[in-house]
Amino acid sequence: MSNNTFNKWNCSILEINGEADHLHILFEAPPQVQLSKLINNFKTVTSRLIRRDYAGYLANFYWKPFFWSESYLVLSTGGATIDIIEQYIENQSTPFE
Repeated sequence: MSNNTFNKWNCSILEINGEADHLHILFEAPPQVQLSKLINNFKTVTSRLIRRDYAGYLANFYWKPFFWSESYLVLSTGGATIDIIEQYIENQSTPFE
């Protein structure tokens, strides 16, 4: 699901993990990609698919007309190596535990 969205933008996911209330996604993107539009597209697509596939389960928790919050955070890797960032993401709790 998420890989298809990123692939359409010529981006690749290197690592993905998170916690019950947020995700960490390490990805590579060409410089011409508008990150705000990529993230918005990802959130729109995944929201529709999750709501479609898990509507009954989610009805107990989500009553608002949106799934994701409007906020997001995009960071560049700075001086950290990709290996260090991948390790950080791998060590996060898995979603929905």
